[in-house]
Amino acid sequence: MRILVINPNTTQSMTAKIGEAAASVASEATQIVAVNPADGPPSIEGYFDEVFAIPGIIAEMGKAPADAYVIACFDDTGLDAARCATEAPVIGIGEAAFHMASLVAGKFSVVTTLARSVPAIEHNLAKYGLASRCAKVRSSDVAVLELERPGSNARHRISQEIARAISEDKAEAIVLGCAGMADLAHSLSEEHGVPVLDGVVCAVTLAESLFKVGLKTSKIGGYAAPRGKRFAGMFAPLSPSQAEIV
Repeated sequence: MRILVINPNTTQSMTAKIGEAAASVASEATQIVAVNPADGPPSIEGYFDEVFAIPGIIAEMGKAPADAYVIACFDDTGLDAARCATEAPVIGIGEAAFHMASLVAGKFSVVTTLARSVPAIEHNLAKYGLASRCAKVRSSDVAVLELERPGSNARHRISQEIARAISEDKAEAIVLGCAGMADLAHSLSEEHGVPVLDGVVCAVTLAESLFKVGLKTSKIGGYAAPRGKRFAGMFAPLSPSQAEIV
């Protein structure tokens, strides 16, 4: 099968890291293609940034149809819109990690980047029906792009926040709240002695499972294909028609 992993921001170094994490757990028969839009924000930190990333997600889906798609932003940016655009499974790394954490721990905490990202994650937990399983959503006060900067102390600050989550929240597992943390999960799990989940690997694993059992996105209700219409101005190339649904 072919999985298109979309990093919704434009930072190519992060896309490469995400692609490596995805490939590390994919089956031998699975082709991982990691991409990012050419246009949009270099990082997604809060509600404002995510609005400008969604058109790029839909555009990338149209360029490279796949058997399943992974949206590699922990806020699950554009996830509902992406599910409208295809019958193939579309997995958000936030939702995937929450579900997997709930299978290995009674309570988990999320350690994310900046405080401005906390409300969006809390909203998603409530939307997915998993808020009661999350002890707390914590900010490590690490900007997303710090994760890409050599010599940054971002890992140390994230580790400190994990220690507080275990001590203060009584968290039994930790979910890393940013795709840019994908390369840290294994070492942080060994350091703290609890499951530390990266959403990228969780999402790829779930995407493979859905494909294996033949499940596709429902086209009845909210995820129905968009009605054909002509968009104006800069969004004209994204105008939906039934023939363009991938």
